[in-house]
Amino acid sequence: MRELLIFEPTVKNYIWGNEYWTVSAHPHGDDIVRCGTYKGEHLSSLWADHRELFGNLQGESFPLLVKKIDSRDDLSIQVHPDNEYARVHENGSYGKTECWYVIDAKPGGTIIVGHNAKTREELKDMIYNGRWKELLKEFPVKKGDFFQIVPGTVHAIKNHTVIMEIQQNSDITYRLYDYDRVMASPEGGKPKPRPLHLEKSIDVITVPHKASEWNTAGEGQETGVHSASADTAGKAADVKSAAESRLVSCEYYTVDKYDIEGMREFSQDRPFEIVSVIGGEGDIDGTELREGDSLIVPFGYGSYRISGKVSVLITGV
Repeated sequence: MRELLIFEPTVKNYIWGNEYWTVSAHPHGDDIVRCGTYKGEHLSSLWADHRELFGNLQGESFPLLVKKIDSRDDLSIQVHPDNEYARVHENGSYGKTECWYVIDAKPGGTIIVGHNAKTREELKDMIYNGRWKELLKEFPVKKGDFFQIVPGTVHAIKNHTVIMEIQQNSDITYRLYDYDRVMASPEGGKPKPRPLHLEKSIDVITVPHKASEWNTAGEGQETGVHSASADTAGKAADVKSAAESRLVSCEYYTVDKYDIEGMREFSQDRPFEIVSVIGGEGDIDGTELREGDSLIVPFGYGSYRISGKVSVLITGV
């Protein structure tokens, strides 16, 4: 189909900031097509009734979820299960492998990826005795960093960090610690702490911590961070500048980054591609692109052009 799929994002307001689910077919946020042939339809409906848009991929639900996260405060210390654990303990849900591209971060900001426990008994002791500074691996974070967060990895985004997250279509999160924050009771009573999931967290945390294979040297190798500044030169002859890098390729998605100044032509030969804007502005075949936007280039669309001074992530399965 020669038509881009553009959605109204689902906005989530949390105690720590906001999420914008820009490509989502999850029941907790099922995006609606903004314009065109399928205007008003949910992404889940397109997956159910128009599988040809996605190359007739198999699967009960659309496989990915893309969101922009804008944190005003620290997110909880958390971990996600894999498919097998989620299937058994979370009513058949997918597990959650995810990756983060850091769009912006405050000067001196940090991020948590990994832990220091050597055994599961040491992990339990650190958690139940609140030894968080000893337990958690905390590192500097900057614009352009990239993290692959596999199931079993303890992690947390800190305050004043903006990321683009690409993940499996799952909303399963186990909270280890939430800074003793409270939330209003829906019945209007005394505020209560947000629930924690200590037993499930301990079940799924990988001990000892294992860094992602998508690492760079030094601290990045330990945390699973890839700095997207290590791009290689683009090959397109019809573009002023088009740097590109493979950020990650795993079982669930492949993510490539392009920095475009001028114009770049792409060929869509996969079941679908998701284009996500991480900086600047431009257009894709005349459709305006701004930071935080994401859209789907469906199966059979053919070649497309991205123009402007814009940085994008292109995700495929």
